[in-house]
Amino acid sequence: MHRSYALIAALLAFSSAFAADRDAVVPWETLAQVTVTRQKDRYVPEFSKQILALDKREVRLRGFMLPLEQGTRQKHFLLSAQPPECAFCMPGTAEQFAEVLAKVPMKYVSDPITVSGTFVLVRDDSGGLLYRLTEARMVEK
Repeated sequence: MHRSYALIAALLAFSSAFAADRDAVVPWETLAQVTVTRQKDRYVPEFSKQILALDKREVRLRGFMLPLEQGTRQKHFLLSAQPPECAFCMPGTAEQFAEVLAKVPMKYVSDPITVSGTFVLVRDDSGGLLYRLTEARMVEK
């Protein structure tokens, strides 16, 4: 009987830890664990094991919306680790951005936001981006 309670307690602890991890925001410091190497005539990203483990998984990212379209509602934008300092400056380097493809348009805000979606590693050299979040949606506070 005592083993049953211990097993139930262990399962509850595991499930709550799993739920906490799933709801946790991936830190930008983790996404910074990438190097870029030159292979022949192109540059190729080499991702850490932590980043590779996120590929094609549901994750949450927190950052600042940088619109790529006109209008107050954005379906395609960049999420930046840092707030923009001016309208014409990109705040940071490639590992500090994620391209976001939203499920439904999101209202533009200048405050930090949290978005959830499927994390995809960008392995080609399309626009110098390393990360993409697809089917993204805003996470309410």
